Amino acid sequence: MKRSHYFYFVIGLLVLQACKQQPQQQAPVALPYPVISIPTKTVIAHNIYPASVEGTNNSSVRAKVPGYITQVQVDEGQKVRKGQVLFKLETQSLSQDAEAAKANINAAQVEVDKLIPLVEKNIISSVQLETAKAKLAQAKSGYSSIAANIGYATIKSPIDGYVGSIPFREGALVSPSDPQPLTTVSTTEDVYVFFALNEKDYLNFLKTTKGTTRDEKVKNFPEVELELATGTIYDQKGKIETVTGQINKTTGTVTFRAKFPNPNGLLANGSSGAIRIPKTYENTLVVPESATYEQQGIVYAYKVQGDTLAISIPIGVLDRVDGLVVLDSGLKKGDHIVGSGVGKLRNNTPIVPQMVEFDSIANGLKTVFK
Repeated sequence: MKRSHYFYFVIGLLVLQACKQQPQQQAPVALPYPVISIPTKTVIAHNIYPASVEGTNNSSVRAKVPGYITQVQVDEGQKVRKGQVLFKLETQSLSQDAEAAKANINAAQVEVDKLIPLVEKNIISSVQLETAKAKLAQAKSGYSSIAANIGYATIKSPIDGYVGSIPFREGALVSPSDPQPLTTVSTTEDVYVFFALNEKDYLNFLKTTKGTTRDEKVKNFPEVELELATGTIYDQKGKIETVTGQINKTTGTVTFRAKFPNPNGLLANGSSGAIRIPKTYENTLVVPESATYEQQGIVYAYKVQGDTLAISIPIGVLDRVDGLVVLDSGLKKGDHIVGSGVGKLRNNTPIVPQMVEFDSIANGLKTVFK
């Protein structure tokens, strides 16, 4: 054997021996994972929409005659009764006009009284008496108009309710043409809550509500909840009373009005919040959020196959409610899936299943979410 060939032969033997000494790649070690059986449950989801609160009756208080405010007799937020005095305007010039109007009435009455016996004696024509009577009536009308304006200078509440903001104070000149009212009195024993649905949500809402006509569906609308600005849920439920039934061309939405009782006065005119409309899924398949993961917009779960192998399965999601995923497709009742720790798994990974109760996983999630 030539020397060069012998050299390569020796090198090949060394490489072969080194390969034999390399450790064989070990199969992945099966680790224990909690496994649950998929149940059916009835769960309630909520569709949430921004909302605004208004009193059931909001009455703007305006001046009927021009004048300077001399007294503001209420404060913002004060409860008032119908007819209660809110503002008083300066009436000095009106009082002077009223005195002059009274004098005109007296003068016209004297003229009528003087002419009556003359007409009875046929000394003068009755036309003169009728003319004098007309002047008397005109004088009385003028006085009544001035007296009414004096009455208008005392501005009273048109309804029972609560006083809103008061932008005008003593000394301010106000008139009927002012764009801003003196205040607004609101009735808030009950309140209206307004919210809007886009066209798609509106049609789906009608479709899933019992009834053949829109009026029947409105009557069958479920009670709704109000989420306050603090994030808490108002302790009274409301009822949807009206729907415009017309789509706003600018916003593409349909306006709803719900009515809520307000016994403690917690809800004020102008408040904001969010309406929560319940959506019930009866006897539906659910899995815990911890049993799912997402890749490229597709949601997956690990189904246990043959008791030892975790297989990645795409699932259809209808909704997510309090840490639960409402299923649309991909799994069926009784299937076994990995309940948590799915982030450490890969498709076709061997595991050691440890059967646990569904609620032990689901309730644990609710505690975390709270």
